[in-house]
Amino acid sequence: MKAVRFHAYGGPEVLRYEDVEQPVPGAGQVRLRVAASAFNLVDDGIRGGYLQEPFPVALPHVPGIEVSGTVDAVGEGVDGLRVGDDVIGFLPMVADGAAAEYVVAPAEVLVAAPRTVPLTDAAALPMVGLTAWQALVDDAKVVAGQRVLINGASGAVGGYAVQLAKNAGAHVIATGGPRSSERLRAQGADEVVDHITTDVVAAVEEPVDVLLNLAPVTPEQLAALVTRVRDGGVVVNTVPRTPAPADEARGVRAVDVFVRNDAELLARLVGMVDRGELRVDVDRRVALADLASIHAEATAGTLRGKVVVLAPTG
Repeated sequence: MKAVRFHAYGGPEVLRYEDVEQPVPGAGQVRLRVAASAFNLVDDGIRGGYLQEPFPVALPHVPGIEVSGTVDAVGEGVDGLRVGDDVIGFLPMVADGAAAEYVVAPAEVLVAAPRTVPLTDAAALPMVGLTAWQALVDDAKVVAGQRVLINGASGAVGGYAVQLAKNAGAHVIATGGPRSSERLRAQGADEVVDHITTDVVAAVEEPVDVLLNLAPVTPEQLAALVTRVRDGGVVVNTVPRTPAPADEARGVRAVDVFVRNDAELLARLVGMVDRGELRVDVDRRVALADLASIHAEATAGTLRGKVVVLAPTG
């Protein structure tokens, strides 16, 4: 089968599109015929060697932690999944991923794919959808009537975060570039602040109850944004390199989020998609053979939106 792998840590040039042996599912696993994987910034960090301590992968390694596909083979002891089932999942970080024609996955992380979107596009939901829910609902505990500032809303997590905050009845302020303004408003943002031409701190005239930071800002920039959080509010941050700063004097709590795999919650998000309560947005679809170019954009800091990586067909 075809797969993209890297045999050594380094820049995007270490990625190779090559023939590899088809995996065999073990006990508790299934093999998927991959429809698509989806690129995440953590893929760039793992390939670059920056995340060796938390994610010690074995080399050569196949990236791709979000997957959509069809069950192709079932290992011993698997109940509830059968050959031919269309599924999605958030794969274990250190195992070989879905940038391939086939991947093996623990049955417990897979759920039925949405019926209302193409199977390939469904790969854009698992990890980023879980991150948005856990940040806003579990950690920030957003409720109706609150004001929510989502910094870095033009990214993949941001799109789901805007929708979830709006669904909760919040007033949503989203930051993004000019290219993403129309999409953010379509997702439910009440206000869109162009972070390229505008001072975000000055643009947020009234205090917010929740600040969700999704952007790789400096500690000083994040601290400045925290001044716009009301007394007793919360700062939720998903960027590991810039920890969330609390303001204890004002009762502002801080939460640093790292996504937790949760198949039950993922199934709930799928239900929201099928009921029209949550929209899956895909910025681009690229062939597996072109994955290195997406890594290059991520390394250069020019990547925008969610990119789905299509497995070869036929």
